[in-house]
Amino acid sequence: QVHLVESGGGLVQAGGALRLSCAASGDYFSKYAMGWFRQASGKEREFVAAISRSGGSTSYADSVKGRFTIPRDNAKNTVYLQMNSLQPEDTAVYCCAATITPMSLIRYEYGYWGQGTQVIVSS
Repeated sequence: QVHLVESGGGLVQAGGALRLSCAASGDYFSKYAMGWFRQASGKEREFVAAISRSGGSTSYADSVKGRFTIPRDNAKNTVYLQMNSLQPEDTAVYCCAATITPMSLIRYEYGYWGQGTQVIVSS
């Protein structure tokens, strides 16, 4: 079992950048592929990015491709979401999640979730 805690959210102007962190504890971090999802007000939770256990493979939603990256540091038990060129439509609660599958874009395949961190992008 793994426990996840996100940090790094906040208010930023359009065009700005934020880096979210997700710290894991309780189990071997490198056992899990990791993902970031987001949920805007009134909308369903959607996939943002995923990374494999070793960090050798990544995947991104089309809406963030080229702007966001998802590095991980297995020595620090942490996965990040580097968000550049933020736009108002990126405003959402961002959650990290862990899966025992090799890597997944499907939220139902993630068994462990953090509590989320709010990101607000002003125009």
